[in-house]
Amino acid sequence: MSRPRYIVGIDLGTTNSVVAYADTSADAPVVDVLGIPQVTAVGVVETRELLPSFIYLPAVGELPAKALKLPWPPPAQQGGGREEIEIAVGEFARKRGAEVPARVVVSAKSWLSHGGADRMAPILPWAAPEDVPKMSPVEASAHYLGHIRSTWNTTFADAPLEQQEVLVTVPASFDAVARDLTVRAARDAGLPDVTVLEEPQAALYAWIDQRGAAWREAVHVGDLVLVCDVGGGTTDFSLIAVREEHGELLLERVAVGDHILLGGDNMDLALAYRVRERLEREGTQLDQWQFRALTLSCREAKERLLSGSKETRVPVAILGRGRKVVGGTLRVDIAGADVEEALVDGFFPRCQIDEVPRGQRRSGLQEIGLPYAADPAVTRHLAQFLTRHPGAGDRAEKPAAKRAPRVADGSATAARPTAILFNGGVMGASVLRERLIEVVNGWFPERTGDGVRLLTGEKPEHAVARGAAYYGLARRGRGVRIRGGTARTYYIGIETAMPAVPGVRPPIKALCVVPHGLEEGCEVELPAREFGLTVGEPAEFRFLSSATRRDDTVGTLVESWDDEIQELAPLETALEWHGREGTLVPVQLHARVNEVGVLELSCVSRDGQHRWKLEFNVRAPR
Repeated sequence: MSRPRYIVGIDLGTTNSVVAYADTSADAPVVDVLGIPQVTAVGVVETRELLPSFIYLPAVGELPAKALKLPWPPPAQQGGGREEIEIAVGEFARKRGAEVPARVVVSAKSWLSHGGADRMAPILPWAAPEDVPKMSPVEASAHYLGHIRSTWNTTFADAPLEQQEVLVTVPASFDAVARDLTVRAARDAGLPDVTVLEEPQAALYAWIDQRGAAWREAVHVGDLVLVCDVGGGTTDFSLIAVREEHGELLLERVAVGDHILLGGDNMDLALAYRVRERLEREGTQLDQWQFRALTLSCREAKERLLSGSKETRVPVAILGRGRKVVGGTLRVDIAGADVEEALVDGFFPRCQIDEVPRGQRRSGLQEIGLPYAADPAVTRHLAQFLTRHPGAGDRAEKPAAKRAPRVADGSATAARPTAILFNGGVMGASVLRERLIEVVNGWFPERTGDGVRLLTGEKPEHAVARGAAYYGLARRGRGVRIRGGTARTYYIGIETAMPAVPGVRPPIKALCVVPHGLEEGCEVELPAREFGLTVGEPAEFRFLSSATRRDDTVGTLVESWDDEIQELAPLETALEWHGREGTLVPVQLHARVNEVGVLELSCVSRDGQHRWKLEFNVRAPR
């Protein structure tokens, strides 16, 4: 069977989505960015490289007939999608949402990774009035992918997207559930077979593609590259080591950070609060929905003022809802100085390497919503990430005596990046890049030379999609691959055998079933040891993971731990075996990481005749 002609990389972003592709029939395939038609104003369709990740749900009769018409049939005529309402995806949804925020779906990607919400339930737009139709984070993601699929199939009618090699990127910190939900959204959009790739790796692939063979001159054996990805809704850190094997340079992803809900959305809010305070001093009060509209408008102002243009201030209009607003609309300017002061010092403050993100005292009752980071300081989150991975750049065989001694400021026990690659729309601003480089260099003053090197890469808004397409070429032997495998060590909870004690639940031990770095598509068999499997009645299976315990091997049994191991969403199910209901069956365990990076765990009976596969319960909120 012949391979697909096109390799397509999709950056399913929090703020914008981008598509890049390569035609493998060419002698020297080149990665290009696909233009995406979208409604930009009532009755107007334009093709743009960025598809804003916004969905607008208009009220009945709000827009004229055919106001949202696109160059392809509506979803209901394609065998899927919503039939009851017409929706807008992209630029018009972004602009209209700033005026009517109660009807716009935003940050679907952040909700997709939120284990505290039912991500299959219609919950977006969050906190919208009852008369506004709603959709689930998975459905919203499927709408973005469906729009992309329609774009591709209209442009390349002889090569449908569902028949091409498609790679969808996710944050490196996405857990197995969020990755699986991303794949589910792709299936719902008519893309049954996609591969998931981590965004920081994709960004580095884009850099390699841009540099060509010269990438080997920009990095050296022993380098540790920090990929700092601050996007619309998340902050993602990864460390990639430069190794040597058989005289050739190779790259290996050695550490990833936590999933931090901190990014451009937070910055938009910071600007909105500054503007609201100024208006209040002038005697103007904004209600809840006006403030939401102001926040969305601040996003555009921020992007314009940080883009390097010569603009020093951007006007913002807010629809009036009160008697104090003359003419029904309030207009206010946002100055470049406001942006730099609020964002540089507020989100990238100078700090020490041993500082940790600051918590805050929690209220007894809180509004349910996204679990945003309590501390907005990206630099403190980075300091914590580097100190959690002190040996990330070391070879396993590196003698301990050659490692730097521990010093009081903690810098010798932190991973020391020698180069930085920035990614994400936020890091497109030079003033933010310069501040972060300054902070990192300050953490390691004993360095010789000019400090950490900046790897100049692709346009941040294009890099992830282009890198995903390049990765597809690399998988076919037409590019450089980054070694990585699983970013975490995975465990299954084993209940301890102990006498019954009133009010005390038996503790669990964490059995390592997938070691750090296991390549996708690989299967492991645990050491010959049997466990008792409950069959025929409901039971709970508990999964755990760690981003820092990289030395645990298959079969390692951890009896106690602190925050270095985190529990994932449990699986509640009944495993069937007719005639053996309610019994404990001796089984051995087999683990596999499938091609999309999701953990699969199988329990095999002693005689080998029965096998039960455990999967994450993607429907149940944690």
